[in-house]
Amino acid sequence: MSQDEKKQRAAQAAIEYVEDGAIIGVGTGSTVNFFIDELAKIKHRIEGGVSSSEVSSERMKKHGIPVFDLNAAGDLDLYVDGADESNALLHLVKGGGGALTREKIVAAASKKFVCIADESKLVSVLGKFPLPVEVIPMARSYVARELVKLGGNPIWREDFTTDNGCQILDVHNLEIMEPKVMETTINQIAGVVTVGLFAHRGGDVLILGTADGVKTLTV
Repeated sequence: MSQDEKKQRAAQAAIEYVEDGAIIGVGTGSTVNFFIDELAKIKHRIEGGVSSSEVSSERMKKHGIPVFDLNAAGDLDLYVDGADESNALLHLVKGGGGALTREKIVAAASKKFVCIADESKLVSVLGKFPLPVEVIPMARSYVARELVKLGGNPIWREDFTTDNGCQILDVHNLEIMEPKVMETTINQIAGVVTVGLFAHRGGDVLILGTADGVKTLTV
């Protein structure tokens, strides 16, 4: 079974968490694209969605799903998004697609965060996937030097600008043994917009697509 088929299984399973009349928080990425496609099949049941990226907003609009601004929508009951890595406690590494700041905002505004992924994303220790850090452009070099002090090897994601007009450093060679501590430490570096560690507000449910169906983890 292909990785895409596993992602699609996870996306289909997440539809069960969608309640009638709700405004759904929708994340970004390849697995989320499958979820948006599934959401389109029941769009008559929901009021619309709040998106974490321009890319996801456009995909929802093409399906005829109304897209709301988070300021107008207020608190959300459900947020569905993918992850680049997750541990068993549902601490996540996110931001491979570059939308980590908006993803973190929508996750914080949501009562339930359902994370969807294929089974390869579940790891024992976070950090094999390079940790994205969104930075104010003028602070990029300073932040990179501070990240080196934490044991990482930050690489500037060149020719990429976030929806917020910022830049991303992808931090390689980190073994993240204490995700909450690392999240706090990096967020306190001047010039950091946010780090792609979702530990203080991690997932509530992790749905993993596997060749044998879906596996669901909760905390």
